[in-house]
Amino acid sequence: MMRYDTWRPVYESILDSLGYEADGDERARDELAVRCEPFDHRTLAHVRGATVAICGGADSLGDELAVARRADVVVAASVAADTLREARVGVDLMVTDLDKNPDTARYLTRESVPVAAHAHGDNIDLVRRELPGFDDAFVLPTVQCAPTGPTENFGGFTDGDRAAFIADAFGAEELRFAGWEFDDPTVSPEKRQKLDWAARLLYWLEQRRDEQFDVLDGRRADVTLPS
Repeated sequence: MMRYDTWRPVYESILDSLGYEADGDERARDELAVRCEPFDHRTLAHVRGATVAICGGADSLGDELAVARRADVVVAASVAADTLREARVGVDLMVTDLDKNPDTARYLTRESVPVAAHAHGDNIDLVRRELPGFDDAFVLPTVQCAPTGPTENFGGFTDGDRAAFIADAFGAEELRFAGWEFDDPTVSPEKRQKLDWAARLLYWLEQRRDEQFDVLDGRRADVTLPS
């Protein structure tokens, strides 16, 4: 599992590159902490030793559902959960910062599916408004700053790469990827920076795992390790 002292220099680099302040993340963490209970890690014990599909929300996911269907465990980042459910593919964990489909996340917790609910400086209002409707027993409260109380930090910055870091932390044997798009020309410059960071963080994770992720094939020459 990622230790915070390992993650912290990378986190600070992300803040610097995007012009964010840690105090916003810390305020969000505190709001999350008072609305959650400690997560029982045994709920995700089946991840250990499993082949895990990390499903992103790109349009290509609809054409790559076989990756999820062949996996032992399916982790959905944000709206990927909706695509998977519509295709009758079971979701074992949803990873979200609550900004697109909180109703899906709420429903999943009530169906005993864990949801990694993430707090950061831009979603404090969502944490306050949405979390009270979730089933606490199935909320894994995550943050990107120093964790306190029941909150946890597994590494990762966007919903997608954070999903991979969580799967790694819970002992996944192999990570496979579907529904990822790093080069979306329609996104804002800020979102493009976030996607660049997602690629860099996945590159870091594959180095740590001594594994190569096919989602980075053809990109590694242009990706630098975070520092």
